[in-house]
Amino acid sequence: MTASDSTLRRFLHGLPGVDAVGLEARAASLGTRSIKTTAKAYAIDLAISMIDLTTLEGADTPGKVRALAAKALRPDPTDRTTPATAAVCVYPDMAETAAAALAGSDVKVASVATAFPAGRASLAVKLADTRDAVAAGADEIDMVIDRGAFLAGHYLKVYEEIRAVKEAAGAARLKVIFETGELSTYDNIRRASWLGMIAGADFIKTSTGKVGVNATPANTLLMLEAVRDFRAQTGVQIGVKPAGGIRTSKDAVKFLVLVNETVGEDWLDNHWFRFGASSLLNDLLMQRQKLSTGRYSGPDYVTVD
Repeated sequence: MTASDSTLRRFLHGLPGVDAVGLEARAASLGTRSIKTTAKAYAIDLAISMIDLTTLEGADTPGKVRALAAKALRPDPTDRTTPATAAVCVYPDMAETAAAALAGSDVKVASVATAFPAGRASLAVKLADTRDAVAAGADEIDMVIDRGAFLAGHYLKVYEEIRAVKEAAGAARLKVIFETGELSTYDNIRRASWLGMIAGADFIKTSTGKVGVNATPANTLLMLEAVRDFRAQTGVQIGVKPAGGIRTSKDAVKFLVLVNETVGEDWLDNHWFRFGASSLLNDLLMQRQKLSTGRYSGPDYVTVD
């Protein structure tokens, strides 16, 4: 199917069309599920363990990255039972600082690459960006696809770029970001999901967090259905990472329900599901303290990122 643009286009456009009304209704219905007591405590801890704690700002400093790494390792210094986050996500020039701060721990260093967030650079620049991040200590690479090429129907170019970045990343796991808010249709999100998976993505990811529409229950549900169907056909399991706009514990639980009801327990693990977030952790910690003490501690009781 990847022999030429025409064969790849034939495959991708041969995928079943998405029933947008049905998809959104299913996502909304699952979002009404309520969990209580021990199940809620489990979900909060699971969500904390799935966070890629992220700082992707032009004003990032080594001190800020070290502070974020310390928070990732011990999110609540007053409670050692609080799980660590899955990773710290930074720009490539901060990967070395993050790696040093997280050395000896299980928390991964994730680095965005490939001219994030727009992806408007030559392939040579994108590959150099990826290699620099891995050399600096990144365990995971979050790349962005060329949305212009994808929307123009140049699927083979996007496929080959993902393959090249995968090779440049070496042993680092590759998360492929589609920027779903710019893909316009659910059919395009389904096609991008399959394109990323057949090109070798270890994760498919919704968004950069830098546009108006980022992760939504509907687009994440669609991507979960894609990884489920891909494993059924190939035997290969692919992770999913919604990112951007997930700020509250209630949001996180809704996404975990989507995972459980769509792909099942095999994905309820931070090796296969992540949240790309910066402020979500604080709300999860406050909710965790509420379950433990019976009262809300307030935002002053958690560190400000």
